[in-house]
Amino acid sequence: MRVDFHRSLPGLALVAALTLGAALPTAVPPSPTTPHGTVPVAAQAACVTDPATPKRQFRGMWIASVANIDWPSRTGLTAAAQQAEYRGWLDLAQQRRMNAVVVQVRPAADAFWPSTHEPWSQWLTGTQGGNPGYDPMAFMVAEAHARNLEFHAWFNPYRVATHTDLTKLAASHPARTNPGWAVAYNGQLYYNPGIPAVRAFVQTAMMDAVSRYDIDAVHWDDYFYPYPGSGGGFPDQATYAQYGAGFSTIADWRRNNVNLLVQEMSAKIRAAKPWVKLGVSPFGIWRNAGTDPLGSRTTGLQSYDAIYADTRRWVKQGWIDYIAPQIYWQIGHPAADYAELVRWWSETVNGTTVQLLVGQATYRAGASGQDAAWQDPAELSDHLTLNRAYPRILGDIHFSAKDVRADRIGAVSRLTTDHYRRPALAPAGVGGAAPAAPNLTSAVRGTGGVTLNWQRGTAGSTASYAVYRLPGDGSVDPCDLADARNLLGTVRASGSTGTFTDATAAAGSTYRYLVTALDRLHHESPASNARVVTGTGGTFSVIVDNTTTGGFTAAATWGTSSYLTTRYGTNYRFAEPQAVSDPAWFSATLPAAGSYRVEVWYPSDPGYNSATPHLVATANGTVTASVDQRSGGGQWRVLGTYDFAAGTRQVVGVSRWTSTTGYVVADAVRITRL
Repeated sequence: MRVDFHRSLPGLALVAALTLGAALPTAVPPSPTTPHGTVPVAAQAACVTDPATPKRQFRGMWIASVANIDWPSRTGLTAAAQQAEYRGWLDLAQQRRMNAVVVQVRPAADAFWPSTHEPWSQWLTGTQGGNPGYDPMAFMVAEAHARNLEFHAWFNPYRVATHTDLTKLAASHPARTNPGWAVAYNGQLYYNPGIPAVRAFVQTAMMDAVSRYDIDAVHWDDYFYPYPGSGGGFPDQATYAQYGAGFSTIADWRRNNVNLLVQEMSAKIRAAKPWVKLGVSPFGIWRNAGTDPLGSRTTGLQSYDAIYADTRRWVKQGWIDYIAPQIYWQIGHPAADYAELVRWWSETVNGTTVQLLVGQATYRAGASGQDAAWQDPAELSDHLTLNRAYPRILGDIHFSAKDVRADRIGAVSRLTTDHYRRPALAPAGVGGAAPAAPNLTSAVRGTGGVTLNWQRGTAGSTASYAVYRLPGDGSVDPCDLADARNLLGTVRASGSTGTFTDATAAAGSTYRYLVTALDRLHHESPASNARVVTGTGGTFSVIVDNTTTGGFTAAATWGTSSYLTTRYGTNYRFAEPQAVSDPAWFSATLPAAGSYRVEVWYPSDPGYNSATPHLVATANGTVTASVDQRSGGGQWRVLGTYDFAAGTRQVVGVSRWTSTTGYVVADAVRITRL
């Protein structure tokens, strides 16, 4: 169950019981030919990438408007104050290197835009139907896109009000003009999903926003039929008698009503705007294996049976473009283990085109009254680490924005450091095609950094650009673009030209810059031609041997040998592989922030390790590079070029944590400023 509403309004405390079990295809045109001088991206599948800096990862947060949970913070704010608050949420998303926001625009059969079908939302002005003095939807979409954040418009299909009094609704509200559509249940008003006219109406109301605004996705959470209350079942027996012909049980009929909503809305969106995605964030459990052998090894509430949401079918039928189950439990939860549920959902989407995201319970981290696991700052980060074992998981959405900002016990900061160190492109969708590569016309160093200018490619539809910076000069290896190590950021396309200023460029460093183009569904072009910007610093190079005083440290588990004559200096260090890092570290004093080439020297032997992990502690986080020490020894071998901060620090570590056999060796490193 989405806990936004229920944890914010008194008298609706259903969360604990429920969460514990009692929370677009189109024809694809041929790819444009690769222009001379550009760098292809298709060959990157064979590259070794760093899982901590994925090139593509959906990163979003829910911005809830119901009960003023996140935005606006209260009713009655001026238009300028509302807009300033919203910009603040987008600033937060950018600070946490997110690439999407999921904003609630129809929380209760009302609207955050001038709808021709439903009244203005009460959460804007305090009065349902009250005009806020501007078009919030147009403003929100434009502001998100200016930052190249995807805007997912979050609608609640059937909730009408958080009370049961029709007379409290605006006089023009459809539930008042069609009182037979509304059902009072468990202290709230709902549209009756079993009435065909209701289903048609809510689709029309939502499609109004799809057709009029440049949104990237229609997003639903877990509210279809309401969660079971204490006062008996949902009172729609008369509706079943009227419309339920052909269904042997009311439960099957209810599920079919929701299936029709999903299927029909999907068809409408794809017919109107094929690039707009339909995403659903359901309750985390479909069914338990004890009830259904196709279910998960859990014992919690079953959304298939309780709220009539057959989410597994929606995936298998391809009616939706992404699914983001709310897996709001910790790893090891006895009734609903996070690890088990990500396994089950990964298997469920396998073989389909439906993208899998995970709804993360960021609101639990460090909050009072939560299980002890949620008092551990590593719990959220551990979720994303576990996700790496399931390649079908393409990202996460955090509930909610205020909890991302609160960063209780540093859990969000920990997650950002571990998983969001670099920007990331959104996962590519179904349909569409990569545009032609742009032409990078200039890269000029100035007082504010390095300013790039480019021209759009001549073929394809470009929606945005990705900007890359590689240390040093020379040719570009396509593998340099295979993950986000060198990704600086993204820019929304506007017109036939583009520009970007790299304010983080170190004055003393030489860089290569490249730009790629992406279509609306994030298919990436080949990279542009590279432009080199030369640094202004002097030459610096240092060699650190394993015998350098103060420059090398290793535990007693590392042996010393002078057996091989291809060593550097008098000896070298070696250790057996083991499932523990235990690194031997080379340290150096670097004179200035900037780009440095890192080289390693080792004596090679056919019996040594084929994938010795080298840990490079860059300014952007630790990067792992593997070296085959069976050959190529007795000389300097380039490990890579990396950005480092100034100062004395550990720079390169040789780790023992590898599954391959043979000694790992630490001999010497050379670090050269570019």
